Amino acid sequence: MRNETEAYRREDGVVLVELRLSSLRQLFNSLDPAPFHEKDLDPDAEAYIVESVREFPLDQKMKLVVHLPRAELPKDVDLAVPIHHHFALRRDEWRRALSHQLHQGRVTLGIATVFLFACLLLRQLVRSFGEGVLLDVLGEGLLITGWVAMWRPIDILLYEWWPIRRRCRIAEKLTAMPVEPRPRDD
Repeated sequence: MRNETEAYRREDGVVLVELRLSSLRQLFNSLDPAPFHEKDLDPDAEAYIVESVREFPLDQKMKLVVHLPRAELPKDVDLAVPIHHHFALRRDEWRRALSHQLHQGRVTLGIATVFLFACLLLRQLVRSFGEGVLLDVLGEGLLITGWVAMWRPIDILLYEWWPIRRRCRIAEKLTAMPVEPRPRDD
């Protein structure tokens, strides 16, 4: 079975994430009116770059190579500046999402814990009425309902924040990854 990371070219141990474009405009979002150094990347270009970096360990040295026709090569502008700026904004956005996710997990854990204790107290109250199939079913239903309420906060706090943290780390890497424009070999 072939490893998907083998599809990437390497130069001196550095993995190349390569974009072959017919125009520099393809790299940037055409709807963004911001100056060149502050423009957003095209969503497809961003997704390709992020997914390429995601395939490798974060300590793997990588370089973004943008192949352009000679006439489109930037002469007086460092192409790394708008790309690093874009991913710095994404990093900050994803950090806020991570913070929100963890806050949501803590709040829902508090609510679910109170709900669980309420269910356990109601269960004890139901048991105090005596024995019987209906009372047993009601008591067990309260116990299960209380623990099911804990499922979502536990899911958030144990599992859901990891992918967001990984995106933050990828964006951090992309804010410093070397960017090299090269002429296209057509």
